Amino acid sequence: MVESALLVQLGVVGAYLVVALAVGVFAYRVTGRDAEDYYLASRSIGTGVLLFTTFATLLSAFTFFGGPNLAYASGPEWILVMGLMDGILFAILWYGIGYRQWLIGKAQGYVTLGEMLGDRFGSKRLRALVAGVSIFWLFPYVMLQQMGAGEAIVGLTNGAIPYWIGAAAITLFMIVYVVLAGLRGVAWTDTIQGVFMLGIVWIAVGWVLAAAGGLDAVSASLAETNPEFLSLGGGLYSPQWMIAQAVTIAFGVAMFPQINQRFFVAKDARVLKRSFALWPILVVLLFVPAFLLGSWAAGLGVSVPEGANVVPVLLNAYTPAWFAALVVAGAMAAMMSSSDSMLLSGSSYLTRDLYRPFVNPTASDEREAWIARVGVAAFAIGTFVASLFRPGTLIEIGDTAFGGYAQLAFPVIVALYWPRTTRQGMFAGVLGSQLFYVAHVFVPAVTVGGVSVLGSTYFTWDFALYGMILSLVLTVGVSLVTAAAPDERSETFAVGARAD
Repeated sequence: MVESALLVQLGVVGAYLVVALAVGVFAYRVTGRDAEDYYLASRSIGTGVLLFTTFATLLSAFTFFGGPNLAYASGPEWILVMGLMDGILFAILWYGIGYRQWLIGKAQGYVTLGEMLGDRFGSKRLRALVAGVSIFWLFPYVMLQQMGAGEAIVGLTNGAIPYWIGAAAITLFMIVYVVLAGLRGVAWTDTIQGVFMLGIVWIAVGWVLAAAGGLDAVSASLAETNPEFLSLGGGLYSPQWMIAQAVTIAFGVAMFPQINQRFFVAKDARVLKRSFALWPILVVLLFVPAFLLGSWAAGLGVSVPEGANVVPVLLNAYTPAWFAALVVAGAMAAMMSSSDSMLLSGSSYLTRDLYRPFVNPTASDEREAWIARVGVAAFAIGTFVASLFRPGTLIEIGDTAFGGYAQLAFPVIVALYWPRTTRQGMFAGVLGSQLFYVAHVFVPAVTVGGVSVLGSTYFTWDFALYGMILSLVLTVGVSLVTAAAPDERSETFAVGARAD
């Protein structure tokens, strides 16, 4: 009986992945071999696909497993950070950064953020710096997806399938998929997965409630076992922590390569504006049920084995094996929709911002495409090896990556909106904040004269926020005391100002 259930679970997961792969193969057949079509689908994406490809790209292990795990341990208030605060904050940034970036990209033909900034400030080194920082912080976030897949398989199969197999499976799949599909296939699959996951997670909520005796019974059980979950504040969820999380995640998301690059792909301005207007609704519709499942599991006394995630364990306890497998298959597909987008964007940064400018400026499109594919495989294998060491929880790793990307946000915003920004200001803002942030992440905290140096917080506020402020001060301050170089092109961004 146990073997039969296991076969059903693996069959459901496998079938779902085969369907996703079939979409990628079809997309490969209709995708052009030029970089703009491969990386940006020829800037032809409509509202529904843009909205859901952005949505599904963010449906990562951080959302489906890290968030519910945190809710299981500390309560459902994480919903306020991801479901409400970041839904609104990111929508504002989508307009403030994304619309201006779309206008400039459409006028100038840019494919990457580094390409846009490097051309504006006449600097290959700045282009390489932005690409290098972006690829650096991409590493832990891709690793996060592999860890999530491994832990999902452990939880779904009650440990019958080891962690490394789940992590290896998602690695192999995303390498094959990215090599084949390009952005068009990624966007199509993202749309299917986004719609599917939005529906399946609400069905899961209804099924668990029905099996557990209804909302009143679940609420009563939660009030009895974890009464602190039903009140705001306290414990982990201090106002400072929640605000810092919301700000760093929203600004970090706007700088994620796979998200930022989607600012270039809209078919027209109306598509872009409709998409960010609908974004907060979509976020709430997904994040609320996902995090409620984690909180309810704590009240229902669900025991989560070490190395597993709460959602598969909860579904195994309260839903049929095939349904639990379907939800996990969808969640794994969502993780792959994040991973394939990350790898695709990462490969564009590698080839267009590093390989072409510094290694082979005359490389053919065919050679560039092969370099991108080899880079995807090498990067994914490297993150897989790192994921086997499991250097932190899903939330810790994801939070680190968000904070690293958030340090880029203010220099980019200043460059987009302030013509007086100089090359030296950009270098100072990006390098200074990154060095500050990296030191706090990788160097152990010390105390000097009773004062914590390189601690996780200062005056109860997260160090990532101080890094963001530092990036703003350095970018503006150094720009004010330096002059633009002769090869800087301030007129490059003027199209955005005229359109506004």
